[in-house]
Amino acid sequence: MPGHLDLGPTRRPDLPNVLLITVDHWTADLLRVAGHPAIKTPTLDRLARDGIRFTQFYSSCPVCIPARRSLMTGTTPRMHGDRVYLDRLPMPDLPTLAECFSQAGYQTWAAGKLHVYPQRNRIGFDDVVLLEEGRYQFGVVDDYQIWLGEQGLVGREFDHGLSNNSYETRPWHLPEEAHGTVWTTNQMIRLIQRLDPTRPALLYLSYAYPHPPLVPLASYLDLYRDVEIPEPVWGDWSRDAAAAARDGAAPAADTALQLLGRAAAGYSDDDIRQARRAFYAQCTLIDHQLRRVIGSLREHGWLDNTIIAFTADHGDMLFDHGMVAKRSFYQNAAHIPLILSGPMLARLAPGIGETSDRLGCLEDLMPTLLDLCELPIPDSVEGISLFSAEPRALVYGEISDDLCATRMVTDGRHKLIYYPCGNRLQLFDVVADPRDERDLFAAATAGAAAGDMALGSVLRRLTQELMDALYGDDRDWIRGGELVGFQAPVALPADRNYGLSGQRGGHWPPPPPQNG
Repeated sequence: MPGHLDLGPTRRPDLPNVLLITVDHWTADLLRVAGHPAIKTPTLDRLARDGIRFTQFYSSCPVCIPARRSLMTGTTPRMHGDRVYLDRLPMPDLPTLAECFSQAGYQTWAAGKLHVYPQRNRIGFDDVVLLEEGRYQFGVVDDYQIWLGEQGLVGREFDHGLSNNSYETRPWHLPEEAHGTVWTTNQMIRLIQRLDPTRPALLYLSYAYPHPPLVPLASYLDLYRDVEIPEPVWGDWSRDAAAAARDGAAPAADTALQLLGRAAAGYSDDDIRQARRAFYAQCTLIDHQLRRVIGSLREHGWLDNTIIAFTADHGDMLFDHGMVAKRSFYQNAAHIPLILSGPMLARLAPGIGETSDRLGCLEDLMPTLLDLCELPIPDSVEGISLFSAEPRALVYGEISDDLCATRMVTDGRHKLIYYPCGNRLQLFDVVADPRDERDLFAAATAGAAAGDMALGSVLRRLTQELMDALYGDDRDWIRGGELVGFQAPVALPADRNYGLSGQRGGHWPPPPPQNG
């Protein structure tokens, strides 16, 4: 089993290289090797078959910025300070993944999306070639936008007219090399070409897609022209909640569900099929582009000594249960892929060519990579290496502080979701029911009352684990040793979206920075 070695200031070119790949909005089951009936992911399928695919890996705060803080510091939202999406909160004063590798003599390079503040904070990397999705409000022009200007395409990245938070779709409008996925790949290939052969390397390849806008290359939409696109999944609980909301009869306990469903409203069945097709196309473009990166590692002599890791910050509901995007703990939003692969992994870890149901979450990836490379793990890290002797028993998740506040705990078999607004609990068996179709809470409550102790015991145990994990003002949701939550409002806040979910406009000249 990998151990820990205090390397001090020495350099060891024999140490493993690491290629860490992250994507944005990619659910764990969006892989053909995971059984998806439509998605085309031949590269990732190959990496999974030649490596280890972890089937119970979660985002403990499924929204972009908090998830990336956990990934890069190995800490929980309680430690790193964000469970909401605080886009002007500086990174915490904690050792980062890149800093740990740099201190061990690694060259550390990143290409793509960091999603930190300030935007040019390299969080310990030697250099970052940045793509930040047109966030001019922070006063930074990223490297992608600079490149567009050099190609005579200045300010045109959002001429397609679609939002980063909606699910309309159309083909990409600029040349193929100007698509963010292709551009990010090209930057990583250039970094590989510039690596110092006398030092090991940590490479971070961070794609901003398949996150909307849904603007795949037309040739990738064509790949799915004749593919049957699966319909969204509904459960009895989600159908009932949607029907009650339509009839104006939703109970107070459904307040969070109503609010989470708003972003998916207004799309026709055809809109949903088109959105899913475009989403799959954006995934497949990433999959194919990864071949170019792996080929560059091979041609430059780096591949045989490289560990490849693939994961996501969170998933996307993609209209399952009448929802889109993230910010929930249903499987599509919080259950994410993790593949560890590469020739070097086969020499370091057991289980190659297998799947692992070992429970894990994003804060576990930093200590896992440090462990595999025999580097010290900082005391600040709360995650657990996926190759440690003692596996993780539970994952606790938290997202939001408002009417949609949600807390979750899972042991890898059962998952308990808690909405304090209206004091609603849901219980799912994620092994037998991997799409959250059957809420077992009522059955567990009734079973316990009738003397059926099995499911009732699970509910009591996970409820206690969840209460034990609550902290700060969240403790006000407990009274007399029981969850009580807080009262739902009489009327929901108005659903007015004049900004069209963060719609971008023309970007030349750049929009002025915004304060707050």
